[in-house]
Amino acid sequence: MKRHLDNPQSPKLTEEAARLIAAWNTNHRVTSYLIKNLPLELWSKKVPGAPRRTVQTIAAHIHNARCMWIKMIGAGHGIVVPRTVNLRTVKPSELLRALEHSSRGMIELIKLGVERGGSVPAAVWQNFPTDLIHFVSYFVSHEAHHRGQLVILARQLGHRLPREVTDGLWQWKQRSRE
Repeated sequence: MKRHLDNPQSPKLTEEAARLIAAWNTNHRVTSYLIKNLPLELWSKKVPGAPRRTVQTIAAHIHNARCMWIKMIGAGHGIVVPRTVNLRTVKPSELLRALEHSSRGMIELIKLGVERGGSVPAAVWQNFPTDLIHFVSYFVSHEAHHRGQLVILARQLGHRLPREVTDGLWQWKQRSRE
């Protein structure tokens, strides 16, 4: 049976679970905000010191990493695994659509953890505890790391992002209401 967000059969979320999902949604909006505001001319620029990596591959990695974990943790529990994107050909608009799908998958993993008493199932390989607080913290940290990389890369590549964009990454109150 495939799981879907609007499934009326889903158990009622606790207030704590709803807050975790809200926090995840804010993190997702911050990531999307950055992708929307990266200048297109940066997209194909190579990472200094890592010539096989580009701004594009780092941005796409965020979605593909979500997909990998959704598959490893949730596929056996009926969670729909979104398609990965091609790291080298994905366009920003495609990536933004893909991120919406993988965000829904991450929410399904949180809901699965709620159903299981507060922990997601363990994956074959996993480097974080399975309780939901660690789970959400791990993925928010992962994305924050890559958002930081993208901001620094923009500067290094001569495309300093406008202050409203870099400040906007820290406006979680505003992002939470979007």
